[in-house]
Amino acid sequence: MTARLYAIPINQTGGGCNGCSYQKTVEDQGLQSENGIIEGVFNAKSGHPGGSLSCVDILTYLYFDHMNIDPQDPKNEDRDRFVLSKGHAAPALYSVLALRGFFPVEELKTLRKSDSMLQGHPSVKYTPGVDMCTGSLGQGISAACGMALGAKLAGKDFRVFTVLGDGEIQEGQVWEAAMYASAKGLDNLVAVVDNNGLQIDGKIAEVNSPYPIAEKFKSFGWNVLEISAHSFDEIDAAFNAAAEFKGKPSVIVASSVKGKGVSFMEDQVGWHGTAPNAEQYEQAMSELNAALAELEA
Repeated sequence: MTARLYAIPINQTGGGCNGCSYQKTVEDQGLQSENGIIEGVFNAKSGHPGGSLSCVDILTYLYFDHMNIDPQDPKNEDRDRFVLSKGHAAPALYSVLALRGFFPVEELKTLRKSDSMLQGHPSVKYTPGVDMCTGSLGQGISAACGMALGAKLAGKDFRVFTVLGDGEIQEGQVWEAAMYASAKGLDNLVAVVDNNGLQIDGKIAEVNSPYPIAEKFKSFGWNVLEISAHSFDEIDAAFNAAAEFKGKPSVIVASSVKGKGVSFMEDQVGWHGTAPNAEQYEQAMSELNAALAELEA
């Protein structure tokens, strides 16, 4: 079974679909992005499907509806920036970028190949649409802070978005960046914590608990919003609220499900960094394509 990957008409600079139901369109695009994740890691025989599936709805919303970006001009100085601080979720970013038109969707099958533009972690050198190389956890949010400060100093009004893993926020550098962003009043910065509750070694609450996440960010001077990572209505409301909030950076603590959309992967720590075999690939694609067909009926 093959992935059903195709683009739906969306306004170039965000703002919803043209002549169709917004909710149906963004959910459809999200399901296709999930398809792209499975296609990539299966062909690579390696990668991180679980944490990619948990954050892909957020990325879909940002690239198809919210951020000011143009696939035909990916280096435009006035574009919004995105930093995937949890760089191992690159399959999610690549799938969304491909569907958004930054490069052909066929490239997803080349994930992690030595001559591919799609390496195991995001690279500005090889991949159109990537704004920052990431992979070493904790560093992405610091880079995002620098971008946001740079916009302020240059008098630019572009905004910066970053997605962190909940295991990632065990890194001390995250909290140095959080303190800095608040001190500098970086209200053009929005961070998202993908709170799926699992990391490579098990449950985050048992490995090295970062809870309570929302209260910690509040104590560092951030505007905090809490949502479901899989409700596009809640996602839309949160990002719009963050855009209106002035004087502080905003963080969206998004409760998610690792492996979302594939029944045997959901909430299973073993799918943090494991690729599906041929039988599992067929089952995953069958489930995702069935969900797409139901949505489009």
